[in-house]
Amino acid sequence: MKYILVTGGVISGVGKGVIASSFGTLLKSCGLDVTSIKIDPYINIDAGTFSPYEHGEVYVLDDGAEVDLDLGNYERFLDITLHRDNNITTGKIYKLVIEKERTGEYLGKTVQVVPHITDAIQEWVERVAQTPVQGSSKPQVCVVELGGTIGDIEGMPFVEAFRQFQFRVKRENFCLAHVSLVPLPKATGEPKTKPTQSSVRELRGCGLSPDLIVCRSEKPIGLEVKEKISNFCHVGPDQVICIHDLSSIYHVPLLMEQNGVIEYLNERLQLNIDMSKRTKCLQQWRDLARRTETVRREVCIAVVGKYTKFADSYASVVKALQHAALAANRKLELVFIESCQLEEETQLTEPSKYHKEWQKLCESDGILVPGGFGSRGMEGKIRACQWARENQRPLLGICLGLQAAVIEFARSKLGLKDANTTEIDPNTANALVIDMPEHHTGQLGGTMRLGKRTTVFAEGPSITRKLYGNPKTVEERHRHRYEVNPKYVPRLEEHGMRFVGTDEDKTRMEIIELSGHPYFVATQYHPEYLSRPLKPSPPFLGLILASVDRLTQYIQRGCRLSPRQLSDASSDEEDSVVGLVGATKSLRILKIPSTPKNGISNGCNGSSSTSDGEGACGGVDITNGHK
Repeated sequence: MKYILVTGGVISGVGKGVIASSFGTLLKSCGLDVTSIKIDPYINIDAGTFSPYEHGEVYVLDDGAEVDLDLGNYERFLDITLHRDNNITTGKIYKLVIEKERTGEYLGKTVQVVPHITDAIQEWVERVAQTPVQGSSKPQVCVVELGGTIGDIEGMPFVEAFRQFQFRVKRENFCLAHVSLVPLPKATGEPKTKPTQSSVRELRGCGLSPDLIVCRSEKPIGLEVKEKISNFCHVGPDQVICIHDLSSIYHVPLLMEQNGVIEYLNERLQLNIDMSKRTKCLQQWRDLARRTETVRREVCIAVVGKYTKFADSYASVVKALQHAALAANRKLELVFIESCQLEEETQLTEPSKYHKEWQKLCESDGILVPGGFGSRGMEGKIRACQWARENQRPLLGICLGLQAAVIEFARSKLGLKDANTTEIDPNTANALVIDMPEHHTGQLGGTMRLGKRTTVFAEGPSITRKLYGNPKTVEERHRHRYEVNPKYVPRLEEHGMRFVGTDEDKTRMEIIELSGHPYFVATQYHPEYLSRPLKPSPPFLGLILASVDRLTQYIQRGCRLSPRQLSDASSDEEDSVVGLVGATKSLRILKIPSTPKNGISNGCNGSSSTSDGEGACGGVDITNGHK
């Protein structure tokens, strides 16, 4: 087993996750089986109770583990399936050691950080590195990312563990890549290497010497700077890799390859890669990166969420939209809309924000309502669903988005004006959304319906089923505490809402569609988690295609894109049709009724917002698991 440890210096969020994923991508393209481990030095057992504003979204794995979003990067880049033990936290390690101490496994010895904690870390890494992540074959290379920055107090036990680990597995099986920031102050206009020098000095003081130094910078840095870092950081010039800000993360593995990373790792770790086949490596990534640069036509998607101030809160959703847009040969224009700003209360207190957000919603080609927790912004999500339904605008709801769509439909079509979810109003007379048996009041960590579950498609026509390729079942990842109340399902279906997917017992509603609407789809599961760059999630692809008026053609062709759809070189006739469609949409947007429908002016039916039980809601992906 070969190990590549990726550490970070100077600042957090320097891009270690993408760099670690790129190392794996390069090696996998050369025919090696690769796995990944993410180490988070915080004391939490897992990421399940984090606010999205703390660490971004909570990513969910097949086995129901709630983990750091970097594991999402690993799965998307490497197209592998990770497990809960691929995410190590200080909390998990200390819990393991304390439990062993309680059962007498240390035979009365004094339990200390060294050797007991450090040994537990090393044993964990060695054990997980052997776990298959794709098929049944054991991985050959394990990429380990150490979260935080070198010098952090909470990360010191892990640094010491890897100082020992390099001798445990021998030098030819261990490589260390240190990712550091090279700032470019505007005052001087030249890159500064002192932060990197200090970071490497700190790392070497801990007993670890980097084999590769990956320099992150705003702009490309010259040979002179590389040589300076080489001289002061005890590495050769070819071991200094410069990764500047790029237009797409798909360019990162290609840039690393151009810098000779494959050749270096092949020699350093004795990987025995057949370099004669080098030209075939990364061809799919080259094609993907090229497409991100050449796509011209845009599609505008509005994301109506609760945590829009921090883009990483919806990392998987954004990636899934990008994957689908690229597959449809469209450039994604993403508009984040804070759902609170769509509510009636905002119209009274901050009318300029209210109208500005509604204008952005109306000008979008499609709408996505992602998951979340708590009451804040819920009425804004409900209003967005109503506007999309009444104005025939393509909409995809995920998790809480499905619940918002059901509540809105019950209020508008069934006349249940007090319809609500028990998450917000436990005493509502019409509880359209209720909590589930798995939810244990008072204990929030790991008590939701989590992980990959089977969804069974109902008989009859279904857009979603066609997008998946007409399987009887599909497996997707879940993360929720509440579900649609089955008592109201018959009444909802009588008025045109179709529940086309349920769980295996047919008691939990998984997918809804709206009759007579171009694309009004919502899922209780999170399809964004299984989306891959070359295999976009079907519900997301459906949203993008519907937003550019191509969904009907796509389905008629057996869910295959035509050469014209895959090409920007379209005929004048098609251009004129697209122009007419755009003009029609603009006129429809400007058409304001004199009497608001259901008390809504341009789409809102407000409500005061209350406290927010902050917690992240993740994302999902595509066709893995069809039966």
